Amino acid sequence: MSDIYANARSTSGTSIRRRDVNPQSGMCPICIKECTVMCEVGKSAFRGREVLYPEPEQFGDSTASSNKDYGLDWSHFQIMTDVIGAKGIAADSNLALFPNADVTTELGGIPMLVPVYITGLGSTDVARRYWDTCAVGAAISGTIIMPGENVCGMDTETKFDSNGKISHSAELSRRIESFRSFWDGKHGDVGVQTNVEDQRFGVDVYALSKLEVNIIERKWGQGAKAIGGEVRIADLEKAIILKKRGYVVHPDPEDPVVQKAFKDGEFRTFERHSRVGMPDKRSFVEDVEWLREQGAKHVFLKTGAYRPAVTAFTLRVASEAKIDQITFDGAGGGTGMSPVPMMNECSIPTVYLFAQVMHGIELMRKNGMYVPDISFAGGFVNETQIYKCIAMSNHDSNPAVKAIAMARSPLTAGMKAQYFAELAEKGRLPLSFSEKYGAKPEQFFVEHSELEEKYGADFKKIPPGAIGVYSYFNRIQVGLQQLMAGARKFKLNLINRNDIAATTDLASKVTGIPTVAEIDMDTFDEILLG
Repeated sequence: MSDIYANARSTSGTSIRRRDVNPQSGMCPICIKECTVMCEVGKSAFRGREVLYPEPEQFGDSTASSNKDYGLDWSHFQIMTDVIGAKGIAADSNLALFPNADVTTELGGIPMLVPVYITGLGSTDVARRYWDTCAVGAAISGTIIMPGENVCGMDTETKFDSNGKISHSAELSRRIESFRSFWDGKHGDVGVQTNVEDQRFGVDVYALSKLEVNIIERKWGQGAKAIGGEVRIADLEKAIILKKRGYVVHPDPEDPVVQKAFKDGEFRTFERHSRVGMPDKRSFVEDVEWLREQGAKHVFLKTGAYRPAVTAFTLRVASEAKIDQITFDGAGGGTGMSPVPMMNECSIPTVYLFAQVMHGIELMRKNGMYVPDISFAGGFVNETQIYKCIAMSNHDSNPAVKAIAMARSPLTAGMKAQYFAELAEKGRLPLSFSEKYGAKPEQFFVEHSELEEKYGADFKKIPPGAIGVYSYFNRIQVGLQQLMAGARKFKLNLINRNDIAATTDLASKVTGIPTVAEIDMDTFDEILLG
């Protein structure tokens, strides 16, 4: 596959002067002196390492992902529909209606009204700014949300005790309470994700003892990058504080030369990096036991799309530790500041990773090993992808994948909804939008009346963006119900591998799913001839 975008990507804010580029380098066939177009090579001459990252100028108001075609994705599979009978409901045309399909699930012991949840909204500015939007949206949708890594460490108001452990974090407390203000106490929950820095600060103990959270999620990495969390800092004093707290900050904010360059406008943001974890089996098992002793009711693990040997290691130690669930994050996603080359060129793409995890789980079940619940992340945006992933994980009426973890898509739904509500208040909505859907939130939010009726006076406390997240998840819920009804499966745990066919030989080879040309052919003649 040619790399025509090697020298020009929307994620890095670069472009080229000519369209017929060299297919290996992505450079124009003739590069001229007088060109003012910023290709990646040209922009790198001015901004250097900044070009590794999604446009720094958009940090805090954007999310980013890979734009590489990995050659295999969920579109390479078809959902097989049926017309004979029904499962999970009486085979009665008056009952087997798609709204009666049950899409509820349970992840790591936590009931959820929808099989999707929001994960990893950590210390990036976009996660902080739109936290209330996503948290309230998750709560009213009846699902889980997970504050991501470094929330406490990034909060300059965080207080530490004499041992360097956190004694108070207003930001983490705000995030927990934001969700709980609309939580029904039964469906979904809010937990805390922790990385190396968080464990060093004692975030887990603080969250369990002071904020009474039920879920602690350890993080080994993510599909977008394998080098730890990264954010940008536009404030010199904050950069200095973070360096003193032990974070890796580049360039050095305490260097007088760097300080002068920053004040002169040579660069506008510092990079803050986290350390990477160094897991081993014994320490992880002991750590999980320790978390439970500290009061954790549910222990999760989020890991990236590392090489297959690491996936096997992860499943093995998670089984021995008997954690409640693992999130495997396929390549290509991201929320704030994953390096563009790493998003595109590193880690295992989601469907390949899925196949490897399923292979491991089947081995574990055959050998009597404990199997934690599984969730998948990595580029999921709609109900067809979700259906296929859950169905393909079900070999024996017990799907290994209980839910799909999302970050970018609910963030986008909330961010878009919040922005359009602000435009409506200013009378600046796009004319094409207002003419089609109305000029007021009560008109263009299709779920507005339903939520207003349900929450009464408290409805005014729901951010417009949260209505957007709820509406997005509602679309996924109804979409799943329709797909399930089409397959005549009316409970989520009934959809299985037999409901899926591959459209390409590669998809079939990687996952073991038969092709459209093969499925049911072993019984076709017998059924026809009776």
